[in-house]
Amino acid sequence: MNNDTSFDDDKKTADSDSSDDSFVLYDLRVEVVKGDLPMICNHQVGDYFLVQGESLIFEQVKSFPMYAVATVLPFLPAKQRETDSNDWMTTDTDIACPDPHCGGRFRITRTGKRVFKHSETTGLPADRGTPYWHNDDKT
Repeated sequence: MNNDTSFDDDKKTADSDSSDDSFVLYDLRVEVVKGDLPMICNHQVGDYFLVQGESLIFEQVKSFPMYAVATVLPFLPAKQRETDSNDWMTTDTDIACPDPHCGGRFRITRTGKRVFKHSETTGLPADRGTPYWHNDDKT
């Protein structure tokens, strides 16, 4: 077993071009599904919200429980990124409701890919360009 934990900060992935500052994130859909227990919290089967870039989009529901959102939030940035096919972040899609008595689950599904540029998303002053949300084309 290799226990080498060193990392090469300059290493690029095989599909990236060092002259291009773009990267890809998955769009996500987070939908309420029913597990084995009764649904007792304030989320209904079929309720969902979308994740596009850094934005949470609630196009279908007027409200979504704060604790449910807090439960899935730590997983969303990882789910947006490409992961190995054997990684649990790829294979495990359902997150349990934080109430141990509730059967609600939150299914995170990758729905598409969106290209971003580092210069449009970074906070680093030397690398900063026009933020992507100020561009006319928000795809």
